[in-house]
Amino acid sequence: MKVLLSTIAATTMLLAGQVNAADAGMALAQKSGCLACHSVDKKVLGPAYKDVAAKYKGDKTAEAKLVAKVKAGGSGVWGNIPMPANSPQVKDEDIKTIVQWVLSL
Repeated sequence: MKVLLSTIAATTMLLAGQVNAADAGMALAQKSGCLACHSVDKKVLGPAYKDVAAKYKGDKTAEAKLVAKVKAGGSGVWGNIPMPANSPQVKDEDIKTIVQWVLSL
């Protein structure tokens, strides 16, 4: 019985950590103004975050590429509308959290 309760407690804590990470990513995206041009599941000016996650699924270099792209801005990957640079107004650790959240979708 103790093993079962310990397993349930550990699973609950793990799931809570995942929910908190997702909440943090979404909150930072909102706070940083990302949702003015993106949404989770629909193209706005920029691609839907779920489309970004699908495009980079399995790419072990995706996080570093996307962090660099968000910091510097760019265009041409998803269309002609450029994404403005988000550095220095968005902290590097916040960009990383947002990118990790996007890739988790």
